[in-house]
Amino acid sequence: MTRRLLEVAANSLASALAAQAGGADRVELCTGLELGGLTPSVAQIAQVRERLSIPLYVLIRPRAGDFLYNDDELELMQHDIESCLSLGCDGVVFGVLDAEARVDVPRCKLLLSSAGGMGVTFHRAFDMARDLPQALEDVVALGAERVLTSGGAVSAIAGAGTIRALIEQAAGRIVVMPGAGVRAGNIAGLAQATGAAEIHASAKASLPSGMHWANAALTDMATGEIRTDVDEVHALVAALHSRA
Repeated sequence: MTRRLLEVAANSLASALAAQAGGADRVELCTGLELGGLTPSVAQIAQVRERLSIPLYVLIRPRAGDFLYNDDELELMQHDIESCLSLGCDGVVFGVLDAEARVDVPRCKLLLSSAGGMGVTFHRAFDMARDLPQALEDVVALGAERVLTSGGAVSAIAGAGTIRALIEQAAGRIVVMPGAGVRAGNIAGLAQATGAAEIHASAKASLPSGMHWANAALTDMATGEIRTDVDEVHALVAALHSRA
């Protein structure tokens, strides 16, 4: 069987390096993981690209919330994609829907035109589409190389049956990559249940703050950072390849 690949969502240079050290095959760089992921700064993208030796994809998402973007947001996304291209990134990750919860093909084509030779992943905006089989056909027609999905469910485990059906529908035309709620304890079962060749996980952990004093009235500012856990990445890789 072909070796399965693990993509890790990383929210900082430290997280990206932890993903690489743990054996991840590819990094999806973002910020604001607690918001579902947002576009990192150009400076952060450049820093990670310089230090990372495995493929780097960058999330292009200008704000939290839905995936219905206005013209100004779309222009910002185009500029961010162009920056990724100029910095030598391997790919970008985006998704745009229209008001009827369908893949917004014209707007996605504009973003794809800015990507040059980079790879493109259509992200979990896909899971908010009203008709997943039709959305898959739309993404295939766009020319994206993969789609990230939980099968429209709260987690990839819960949506495993739908993900398997999408993989069968794709028939090799596009990679369908499960993601959401993936941990070392369930990744092997998910791979077996779906037949997926690539799987996405965040492998994140909350680190305690290094501050010696904190204002007790502002507890939301007193927490430590969220960072990719190298041990969890190791465990994910080991579990994924145990049944490869």
